[in-house]
Amino acid sequence: NKKYLFKTYSKTKNHYISLKVKDLLDILLSVTAIVVAFPFLLLVALIIKLSDGGSVFYRQERIGMNGRRFNLYKFRTMIPNADKMLQELKKQNEADGPVFKIVNDPRITKIGKFLRKTSIDEFPQFYNVFMGDMSIVGPRPPLLHEVKQYERYQLRRLSMKPGITCI
Repeated sequence: NKKYLFKTYSKTKNHYISLKVKDLLDILLSVTAIVVAFPFLLLVALIIKLSDGGSVFYRQERIGMNGRRFNLYKFRTMIPNADKMLQELKKQNEADGPVFKIVNDPRITKIGKFLRKTSIDEFPQFYNVFMGDMSIVGPRPPLLHEVKQYERYQLRRLSMKPGITCI
């Protein structure tokens, strides 16, 4: 066993054909999921809209492959203007590192709790997959302020498309 002083990573894509097949499968599966689930998605959108009159979708800028910014879409699960309450809730953060999480977040709506528990809130991300910003499988796309706090080795996760399901 020889110890090496340096780790090296190849930036070239060794499996070009495999990656293109994965991209094609992502597009085909995302279109299929959207078409098949469309009536159900309309029902979810209607319930969200009727619950408090706010917008149906939540759009947030995320960081994708090679640091490219894109808008990630989700069904809205929080009250309107929930982002404005974030500063006053930061002291209750229960996660380590650059991520913010609290177990009983007061900003989450009743329907939002159900959507999150069942991961239905993530379904609009199939649109992101169809548009080529994301893949079905890959690391979750981080926020800009999270990327700014990354250690150098963590930037490696930006070398692939982010995904809906994580890795």
